[in-house]
Amino acid sequence: MEKKKHNDYDVVIVGAGIVGLATAYQLALDNKDMAMAVIEKEQTVASHQTGRNSGVIHSGIYYKPGSLKATNCRRGYDMMLQFLNEQKIQYELCGKLIVALNEKELPALQNLYERGLQNGLSKIQWVEKNDIKHYEPNVEGIKAIWVPYTGIVDYLIVSQRLQQLLQENFHVDFYFDTIVTNFVESEKGICIDTPNAVFQTKSMINCAGLYSDKLAKISFPHLDLRIIPFRGEYYLLNTQAGVFVNHLIYPVPDPEFPFLGVHYTKKINGSVEVGPNAVFAFKREGYSKFSFSWCELFQSLSWRGFQKVMFKHWNMGVAEFYRSYNKYAFTKALQRLTPAVNISNLTKGGSGVRAQACLRDGKLADDFLIYPTKRIIHVCNAPSPAATASLSIGKHIADMWESKRFMEEKN
Repeated sequence: MEKKKHNDYDVVIVGAGIVGLATAYQLALDNKDMAMAVIEKEQTVASHQTGRNSGVIHSGIYYKPGSLKATNCRRGYDMMLQFLNEQKIQYELCGKLIVALNEKELPALQNLYERGLQNGLSKIQWVEKNDIKHYEPNVEGIKAIWVPYTGIVDYLIVSQRLQQLLQENFHVDFYFDTIVTNFVESEKGICIDTPNAVFQTKSMINCAGLYSDKLAKISFPHLDLRIIPFRGEYYLLNTQAGVFVNHLIYPVPDPEFPFLGVHYTKKINGSVEVGPNAVFAFKREGYSKFSFSWCELFQSLSWRGFQKVMFKHWNMGVAEFYRSYNKYAFTKALQRLTPAVNISNLTKGGSGVRAQACLRDGKLADDFLIYPTKRIIHVCNAPSPAATASLSIGKHIADMWESKRFMEEKN
């Protein structure tokens, strides 16, 4: 059967997660008459990382000043709150407590405080040991940082509103159940191949998340990164234990690992989520312990960069797997922060998979990574706080696209 042909798009965005949608939205705001399409392999928007995250509106305290994460999180935070207010989407600025449990964690906590100030968070406050219980009566710690900026929202609702605005106000075409299998970039444009259709476009933006590296590798055969999937598993506190938590409660993160540790997150629906761990997944969309793909597992394990990560952090990896399969061990990790919580307070929650870029030299990328060609922009690493920062990332990408178009027209 002959494939259907879709011709003459100015830009095609691959991936309808929140970053892809926000990019489409920012492009549409600046180019109202643009012919644009969004291609998504699932049946709905936000089916993977966006729709499965914890819903935190991040302040930007964790990120290296001047990095893409820091600048886009701070700008994106303001842009997201403005969008939520304009669209009347429910959210809450409930605040967060980052707690040091022992003396060894104090230097890292001090570094976080200094980063927060450098990133413009002038309202963060030190909380001494005797005052921690004024914020969280059930938390044990020796010192903490109070971050009043942190909030909660449902990013699935945000994504659905972006889709609605794009379709109703800008007439952007959406193609669901459509997976990109290949593309060819030429002087005339880009031909994007899918099982049932061919798309002809002047430019393309790759926001494919867990599979972004596979598309980027078509443009860059010797790409120096690979997406390694890490599953985050959550429990929910039952109603009895939910009263233990007033705000978001986080431990001091390990500076050597780009994960924030097991923490407590109030949800906008009133529940309290605990987790996630960070377990190496045997499949890119491996949301359960039994999800498995020989091909994708081999791709991860054969990557020299990930082999270096495993050698360096094997003990942490073993601990994460142990907590994954042992609810008691998971509970013990929570009890370091809140001793009153016990195993009977936990019920099974959801899970998500983080698309973590691992570099060839054995580093887990700690910043957003964006690789352009003449007509394509590849977004190859956009983990947390990408949801918070999505509108800013979208603006950043839209500005890159506009600059590339200007240079093309000038030449």
